[in-house]
Amino acid sequence: MGRLKGKVAIVTGGAKGLGKEFCFGLAREGASVVMAAHRFDTEGAKEAKAEIETLGGLAIEVDVTSEADTQRMAQQTLEKFGRIDVLVNNAAIVGGITRAGVLETPVDEFERVILVNLKGPFLATRAVVPQMKAQNSGKVIVLSSETALTGSRGMIHYVTSKGGLLTLTKSLAAELGQYNICVNAVAPGFTDTPAARTIGDVKTYDTSKTPLARLEQPGDLVGAVLFFASDESNFITGQTLVVDGGRYMH
Repeated sequence: MGRLKGKVAIVTGGAKGLGKEFCFGLAREGASVVMAAHRFDTEGAKEAKAEIETLGGLAIEVDVTSEADTQRMAQQTLEKFGRIDVLVNNAAIVGGITRAGVLETPVDEFERVILVNLKGPFLATRAVVPQMKAQNSGKVIVLSSETALTGSRGMIHYVTSKGGLLTLTKSLAAELGQYNICVNAVAPGFTDTPAARTIGDVKTYDTSKTPLARLEQPGDLVGAVLFFASDESNFITGQTLVVDGGRYMH
């Protein structure tokens, strides 16, 4: 049925964009999926919720900046499935943020982006670690960004948050390895998602610096997440896999 048969996976920000792709990619490989999202009140989110529930999964409204919400997310997952094997820290603010320099970036917006993009994965991971420790196994996958490695003008709050995730990944990997918990990051390039379309014109995106010569699509990232979620990556931790068509090579 798939390489994740019998596994339980939580995906934050799972009702749209990349998160939705990850949810259904994990489900196709046999995982029981918990689609965690801030809200399910749009038509697209309602459809995603109904579809994941049809597949036997669970949809939960979660504010990842709330410790109580993330703890509830873990508890409801355990009540439904009895274990937690994979956490995909995908929830993030990118759509609609101000593109400006350091002097023009609103301070309250900077704080909000850091709260969701950096504190959110910290809290979500904190919520699932006790169960993973009890199982002596687990996979935590963090969605960073190519911009964390290259920098990017005009998005200092977003880039800072994604850079913080790289060091969060390493710190968690160093701490949790003794419990057989692997923590790795995936760093996408600019990807054609609804959120990305609010900050850039995907039709005119310059792919001349991309060796694979095309714009990244959400499906391009699913394989990396499945690899880190599966037993194939059982001896890999603290690493960042860049999935950007070759724009950043290291």
